Amino acid sequence: MHTAVRITVQGRVQGVGFRPFVFQLADLHQLDGTVQNNMDGVKIYLKGSRKSIELFLQDLRKRAPRLSKINQITVEETEIQDCSNFTIIPSERSGTSMLVIPIDSAVCDDCLREMNDPDDFRYQYPFINCTQCGPRYTIIEALPYDRPYTSMKDFPMCDDCRKEYEDPTNRRHHAQPIACPKCGPKVGLLDGSGGQQDSENPIADTIELLKAGKIIAIKGIGGYHLACDARNEHAVTKLRTRKNRPMRPLAVMAASIKAALEFCEISEDERELLSSPESPIVILKKSSHYGLAEKVAPGMSTIGVLLPYTPLHHLLFADQELPCLIMTSANPSGLPILYKDDRAVQYLEGIADYYLVHNREILHPVDDSVVQLNDGKLDFLRRSRGYVPDPFTTTLDVSGIVAFGGQQKTTFTIGRNQQIFVGPHIGDLENVETIEHYGQELEHLLKWVDTPRWHAVMDVHPGYQAQHVVREYGFKNIIEVQHHHAHMAAVLDEHRISGEAYGIILDGTGYGLDGNVWGFEIYHGDGAEFERVAHLQYTPLPGSEKCIREPWRNAAAMLISLLGDEGVDLAEAIFPEKVSEIAILKAMVENKINTIYAGTCGRLFDAVSAICGVTRVSTYDGEAAIHLAELVDETIMHESYPYQLIDGEVLTIDFSKMLREISLAVLAGADIATVSGRFHETVVQAIVGAMVRIHEKRLAFEKIVVLSGGSFHNRYLRKRISEELSNRGFRVYVPETVPCNDGGLSYGQLAVAAAKRRVETCVSASLQK
Repeated sequence: MHTAVRITVQGRVQGVGFRPFVFQLADLHQLDGTVQNNMDGVKIYLKGSRKSIELFLQDLRKRAPRLSKINQITVEETEIQDCSNFTIIPSERSGTSMLVIPIDSAVCDDCLREMNDPDDFRYQYPFINCTQCGPRYTIIEALPYDRPYTSMKDFPMCDDCRKEYEDPTNRRHHAQPIACPKCGPKVGLLDGSGGQQDSENPIADTIELLKAGKIIAIKGIGGYHLACDARNEHAVTKLRTRKNRPMRPLAVMAASIKAALEFCEISEDERELLSSPESPIVILKKSSHYGLAEKVAPGMSTIGVLLPYTPLHHLLFADQELPCLIMTSANPSGLPILYKDDRAVQYLEGIADYYLVHNREILHPVDDSVVQLNDGKLDFLRRSRGYVPDPFTTTLDVSGIVAFGGQQKTTFTIGRNQQIFVGPHIGDLENVETIEHYGQELEHLLKWVDTPRWHAVMDVHPGYQAQHVVREYGFKNIIEVQHHHAHMAAVLDEHRISGEAYGIILDGTGYGLDGNVWGFEIYHGDGAEFERVAHLQYTPLPGSEKCIREPWRNAAAMLISLLGDEGVDLAEAIFPEKVSEIAILKAMVENKINTIYAGTCGRLFDAVSAICGVTRVSTYDGEAAIHLAELVDETIMHESYPYQLIDGEVLTIDFSKMLREISLAVLAGADIATVSGRFHETVVQAIVGAMVRIHEKRLAFEKIVVLSGGSFHNRYLRKRISEELSNRGFRVYVPETVPCNDGGLSYGQLAVAAAKRRVETCVSASLQK
């Protein structure tokens, strides 16, 4: 006896071959009905035996396509309709959106096999794709995800492509970017001024130009990259000079895992990350036989590596004489990634020698994601292509909440029901172009997510650009969240911790509620509220931002402030060429001229890095701390320097004695790697000691600790603090799916706002009773 059901599937179920999968599953179980995309997911109507429907539902979840992610399946019985087969029907564009926007995915093995098959009609076609790979988010104009609402609408399908597109048994059925050499996008080669080059094979010509040491701007899925031969010291130096990027490490794209093993070490877990559909840049250890140009990652023991993730990338590695390329985002300093052809030619003139372009428009630019394995767990330095805008789920109702993030490494986050959508990496909100880019991407995601605009959430810092941007959107309520509470709340929400916990937050800069700069904090609280229970002793930053750009100034001011006349003598001995300037810094500190006070992990690392002679002037954010951390041997148990914990209303961590000993050790010619290791261990022991002392006064509370803030990208700090606290009975949680740096700030802001709203709702309900 036949029965009928209506099934709603929500999650990442569009743009991943879900409808043809359902079609084939219905055929397997001899069921009639329909499947349809609409604004809240995929709708399925089934008619057949109850047993067959039960088997269908089991397979629906177990055998779903690899790029799909099912969040919810709803089944309800319905009237039997008159149908005698199973069909895929046109999408429905009305209704409230519950869609998960499809993400861009690395080219799959099936498509690569076809691309390399001389008998296939897509042989060497650089835009081959199917339902399991290719561009998605970057080409979407509107939802639901259908070809007329993407930038592929400009390429009418030929008969061969349409036949595959309309065949429910074909893996390209309703693959919206489907294309071939006859009907799809094409590549072209431009000279340095943007003039069209006469080239029969632009990709082959590009390979020869790269081998000749040229710098090529290459248009990819999410924007332009600048590429050159990673083994050619002259080419890498030229790229650095032209791009004005003297020290910041450059990412390397290797032709394969085998090619990458020629210059770096790769664990099994790192191999899986490199080869995943998301295909991020993975931070890896350089190997002992490292053979790339020294200026790829100067002074570093690690290197960022990714594998080819588009067909075009794979074709560029067809020549075995070119096994690895620099592949760095093509953006002028401080500006968003370039993705429009005319602006790329405008901004990259004088930087790129040639441009390898294509005529498929990029609608939403995305940078490459950057990850590392940190103490065996995933650690996002940048969450973007391949992951965005895939939503997180939460136990809180986050509808109508939009969080605007911070000033650096900015993202925004939008809440809908129990879904959290974190937008792509935007960058630093320091210029008009980046702010415009931020607004453009926010507007698109707000439209697609389709949630009310009830609560806008932003950092308390009065100077952040988000303070101005947020007021343009007409929200009913604006909530300000302290920077480090947002970091803490992000981890609490990620790990579903609803009660009280401790938060150890280490970063470079966060606006403090007392007007000073915070960034070395221990909090106690929950998602809604916090209490500051410990912090690093404040030291002056004479000249404010100049101390951040020139860490030697910060170091000298720190020594003067903490050690008085002895500190002046030490500063002059360590920086003898700066004696006259040190006198000026001393006067500024004593008279509080253009001087702010800070207690942050970032500035502490900057100071020690400068004292050790590692980095005295920074060319990019975090450089001093990164290079200091690179010196540490993580396999050695280091001895700590002395420090003090000063009791008070808020426990204060004082590193005066440590800085004195480090300064004397450096002047005595101590091994800098040993000094760095001992410094790191001192930070660990001071935090653990503070944590134990604090908890001894609060024994009623559970021993739950979350770690966050950008300084926890430091492998040694994350591992050793986690180990030491765990050994003392604390349960330690770290960010694994959201960056611990400011890229995760907007997520935490939204979590705080949702937690506050839940508390207010509970209080209101209690009062009404």
